[in-house]
Amino acid sequence: MFTLLTSSLVAYALARNLHRPFFKGVFYYLLAALFVPFPIIMLPLVKQTSVLGLDNPAGMIILYTIYGLSLNVFIYTAFIRSIPIELEEAARMDGASTWRVFRQIVFPLLMPMNATVGILTCVWAWNDFIMPLVVLTSPSDRTLSLAQYVFQGQYNTDYTVAFASYLMAMAPLLIVYIFSQRWVISGVMRGSIK
Repeated sequence: MFTLLTSSLVAYALARNLHRPFFKGVFYYLLAALFVPFPIIMLPLVKQTSVLGLDNPAGMIILYTIYGLSLNVFIYTAFIRSIPIELEEAARMDGASTWRVFRQIVFPLLMPMNATVGILTCVWAWNDFIMPLVVLTSPSDRTLSLAQYVFQGQYNTDYTVAFASYLMAMAPLLIVYIFSQRWVISGVMRGSIK
């Protein structure tokens, strides 16, 4: 939810102001963040999260929101630029503020993109192994992928239990994707047409 709200707000501000140099620079800055691999920033991240006390599940929510911002803003911006600005201008003529325009006009039109970004973020966070491994310090806060790592040892691997847990871990995301795939596909198609 935080990811959808923050990414759509930032993308809306950028998409409607890309003609200004500052906003164009911020957009390219966020776009450049897509090319920074996680292992490069892993050590400073571990130090900062431990100093700030974010080495817990709440800190992981914040980290996933921040690290997903660049891709999500890129996806949202392309879609928002395809929304006719005349809809917003008509609402402003009726006295709507920028927040009301976003809340009542733009955000409902973003539902296909919200489904797409939600699914991509959910799959990424569900399958992520390295960030929880280096950030989370308490064994009770382990994610599912970290808990499955226990089935593999240095000298043996319990394949039957490991593959059963992999199948059980895959099932919730598969069910969510089956029910929301039409929104994902329509969102990607609408965002690609300008």
